[in-house]
Amino acid sequence: MAFTAEQESLVVNSWNVLKNNSGDLGLKFFLKIFSAAPEAKPLFAYLKDSSVPLDQNPKLKTHATLVFVMIGESAIQLRKTGKVTVGESNLKHLGAVHVKVGVQDAHFAVAKSAFLETIKEGVGEQWSAALSDAWGLAYDHLVAAIKSEMK
Repeated sequence: MAFTAEQESLVVNSWNVLKNNSGDLGLKFFLKIFSAAPEAKPLFAYLKDSSVPLDQNPKLKTHATLVFVMIGESAIQLRKTGKVTVGESNLKHLGAVHVKVGVQDAHFAVAKSAFLETIKEGVGEQWSAALSDAWGLAYDHLVAAIKSEMK
């Protein structure tokens, strides 16, 4: 699962387009997850008893933005560092949280599909099979790192 210089360039260039709209794109990303897998909604404690529509929930938007930026930032650093790095959090914490709430492999697969669809919408004409492969590989690296801490 080596991340090539070409893939790094694709991810970095597209991230420069995406990061300025990370709040809206992050929310779109999570709305796509919940649309594809409504059963994932209860994994988020702040959504369980909320009557606020998902697209207007400030806690969801904050969380979605943080996750979207974390994925993007870990992707653009992947080749430079040779491993997944995450900002203010750490992988042990992410692994523990994912175990605690009951995240399963299927959830990661749904999230990957939703993430790639969101990237496609965000970059518009810049989208290509190579860009999809690059972001998909970066996402897979992050998920593998999180899963390694879930055991």
